[in-house]
Parts: sequence; C-alpha cells; structure tokens
Amino acid sequence: MRRLRTRSLAVLTTLGALALAGCGTGTHASGGEAAPTTAGRTITAREFMRLTTVHEETGMTLLEGPVFGKDGRLVVVDVTAPASEPKVIRVDVRRKEARKIFTDSRGAYTSAQFSPYDGRLYLSDFAHGEIVSLAPDGSGRRTFFAGEVDGARMRPDDIAFDQDGNLYVSDSLGLSEGEARGRVVRIDRDGRNATVLADGLAATNGISFDVDYRGLWFSELTENRISYLPVGERAGTTGRHTAIRVDGGIAQTDSIAVDADGNLYQALHGRPAMAVYDRYGERLATVEVPARTEGLESATNVAITPGGTKAYMTVSGPAGGYLYTFDALAEGVRQSNGG
Repeated sequence: MRRLRTRSLAVLTTLGALALAGCGTGTHASGGEAAPTTAGRTITAREFMRLTTVHEETGMTLLEGPVFGKDGRLVVVDVTAPASEPKVIRVDVRRKEARKIFTDSRGAYTSAQFSPYDGRLYLSDFAHGEIVSLAPDGSGRRTFFAGEVDGARMRPDDIAFDQDGNLYVSDSLGLSEGEARGRVVRIDRDGRNATVLADGLAATNGISFDVDYRGLWFSELTENRISYLPVGERAGTTGRHTAIRVDGGIAQTDSIAVDADGNLYQALHGRPAMAVYDRYGERLATVEVPARTEGLESATNVAITPGGTKAYMTVSGPAGGYLYTFDALAEGVRQSNGG
C-alpha cells in the first residue's frame, strides 16, 4: 500500500478535490519503528497539540505548510480536508487555540506562504493546478495563477518567495503516472509570466531559498535527493546539481526549510521525522517524535519562530494531524517559515 502523502496526492490527481471518499487510512507507522539515524544527534520533538482528526469523507488528514503571520499566529493547511472541514487553520501558539479561517468546495491546498510583496497568504492547489491567495484573515480569495506552463498544467506542491515577491513552485507533474516530469517554475509577482527553471524531475516536492537567496534547494520525493539550483541574476539557467542523497529507507523526501545558519530541515514522508543537514551536506541531526508514538506516519514541514529557535513541525497519520515542537539549531528566517 502506498504511503500517506503519495497516496493522498495521487487520489487528488485522479478524482479531484470533491471525490476523496473511500481512499483508506493507510498503514499505522510509529515513531518507535523508525530506522535509527547513522549520523548526527537525535532531537526529540514533543507533542504540542492535535489540530485535526481523520476525516470520514476522505479517510485521512494531512497537515502541511506551517507559516507564521505578522501577528505571531501560525497558519497550517489540511491537504485532504473536505468542504465541510477547515482547509486553512490559524493557531494561537501562546494560548494553544486553533480556529478555521478558510474552506471551500474544491481546493486541495498543499502549502502556504505569505508574500513579502503584498502580504497576502498564498496557497498551492494541487488538485486544480492553481495558486490562490487570501487576505491574512482568510477572506478575499483570489486566483493568482492558473493555466498551462509550457504546454502542461502544474501540480503545484510547495512554494517559496524571493525578496521581491516572485513565486517559485515545486511542480509535481508526473507524480501519479510515476514519470520524471516534475519541474521548478518561477511566476512573476504579478502572476502573468511563468518560466520553467528546471524539468525532468522525479515528483518535485520541497522548495526553499538558501539563506542568501542565491539559489534554491528542492527535493524529489521518489528519488530521495535534494538538489541545488542557482537563481538570482542567473535565473533561468539549468546549472543545478544533486547536493544531498537522503538515506531514508522506506521514508521519502518531503518539504524543506532553511534556518539562519543555512541548515536544511528535510521532512520525511513515511516517517514522523526530519533530517537536518548543513549547507555542505553533512547530517547534523534527526528530529523525531518520541519512541512508541503510535499512529503518526509523516512529518511534512516545519516553521521556526522568526528570530527565535522554537520550531513547530506538522505531523500526521491515522492518529490525526498534530503540531510537535523542538529547538531548532538556529533562528528562524523567511526561508524557515512556510512553503
């Protein structure tokens, strides 16, 4: 049986956001069953709060895209939430209170990020190949980008902004067919022009700028590798290279965050854990939930408090969708906040 994220996104691809029922709940992995790391230290994340339970209509829940707003509250998306349930959730981490700020009848939102240009919250709709935006309070939905890019409609997974507000997308095109057709796509901040920066990728997933905005780190789910792509003045070049090969075992590379020291936090789909590397590829640590934790299958993403080191990791499985916390290796910056 496919693991949770691959299965859920494939279901969305095939059936669309309105027909998710009957796809099952997947296997019941536990933190205690994970293979031990071979390098770096172990950081144990602690349960902070449960945000969701498995939805009856879809048979799963999958939290993603944690991002802090200017008000200090954390925004999280639930990829597989049906129309009757919150698809975007705002969490007051001081009070441990959560509330719905947005839902609709069609979208399957896999990431969230605030734009430095207009301050709106941007979401990637995997099911419909669109990027939409909301006001910070969840109102005023707009379509930012829709349609084909170089003859093919995107399967947008994660997103990242440069300092000017241009958007970079990990396009998982080809995921459901098992074909290496994934791309990295740049969309101008006005939403008019889209450019393919890299293609021929195997289920492009995580994406984040490095700490200096000189290049992009991105992961490929079905190859367990992280690549580096120079951008900036060299935008549009194809000078990417494989930077890190992740020894994940049955787990696969999901979303990526980068802290103030340039360290990469690589989320692991199929294991409730994250692998942490420095910019030169050295494995520094593994973040994982406590041993014998049942019903959690994947850690999809993390947001590190801007200017602080407290990190909030989204973890999901048959037990529900949770936030877990740990102390990051360095302070949070925009690159460790959403995407």
